[in-house]
Amino acid sequence: MAAGDRVTSFDIAALAKVSQPTVSRALRGDRTVSDATRKRVEAVAQLLGYKVDRAASSLRSGHSNTLALLFFEDPLPDGSFINPFFLSMLGSILMTCAHRKYDLLTSFQQLSSDWHVDFEDSRKADGLILLGYGDYAIYRTRLDQLARQGTHYVRWGAAETSIGDTVIGCDNTAGGRQAARRLAARGCRRIAFLGDASDHYPEFRDRYLGLCAGLAEAGLTVDPRLQADCLSVEPAGYGATQRLIAAGAPFDGLFAASDLIALGALRALAEAGRRVPGDVAVIGFDDIPAAALGYPPLTTVAQDYGSAGPLLVDALIRRVNGEAPENRVLTPHLVVRASA
Repeated sequence: MAAGDRVTSFDIAALAKVSQPTVSRALRGDRTVSDATRKRVEAVAQLLGYKVDRAASSLRSGHSNTLALLFFEDPLPDGSFINPFFLSMLGSILMTCAHRKYDLLTSFQQLSSDWHVDFEDSRKADGLILLGYGDYAIYRTRLDQLARQGTHYVRWGAAETSIGDTVIGCDNTAGGRQAARRLAARGCRRIAFLGDASDHYPEFRDRYLGLCAGLAEAGLTVDPRLQADCLSVEPAGYGATQRLIAAGAPFDGLFAASDLIALGALRALAEAGRRVPGDVAVIGFDDIPAAALGYPPLTTVAQDYGSAGPLLVDALIRRVNGEAPENRVLTPHLVVRASA
């Protein structure tokens, strides 16, 4: 190279002792390039002061090197709510995108809007990561439309094999079993469940089914009077617990389908003079940051959001590249704190 010449990927290839296509793949984070080779290429690129021309790269590949992350609002009147579990996942998604040399667009959507059509028309990103969904019956129709129009997407949630998409999710049934075993081991015999256990909320449904299975293994039966539908927000958990107490059916354990529901339940139990865990042991689900700050600190089934982010991003990039990544189900684990 002569002084002042523009550095090219061929110059990097010569110094790194690899081919020019390998340089291109390494600098865009292609997983087919080994970590050792990628680091060598990046070191040479930094030494030479090479900057990737994103616009030119996008024109050559037909890709924008941008992914879109869509949050869906939970059905609250103020329309401003995002589940804090997904905010915890956001950090790992951002870091993985940066590592893979992708930009990330984030968008907050109403489930009732035509977001699926808007994305197809705009093509601002190569693919979608979907977090949250509200009523699954409505969400499912949007997924069908995405599949018909050939949109690349992956989602966090419950796997439905009939759709044929890629899902990264939690083993919710196993999590329900873990909660049941913990409560049974503490001597709880009448255990309430808070959360909509219908097909409209399949993750909550599976947590309830896991609870029922775990209690059956312990020789206990489920009283249907102790299952109360509620949305995944603290006020709903508070109100559902108040209704259970007012109904008069005794319970000495409570499993909430989310930590937000459980935190509302803790407040209602305290106001009713019920000691936790003395009178009622309480377990939540998710392990959001606020769970450790509850009074008392909340025992919960923790989802692996640290692994979820990289798996979602990698699966979406593979779909963009024409592959068909398999669904992944992550095993949760129980975090024991004072509430149980």
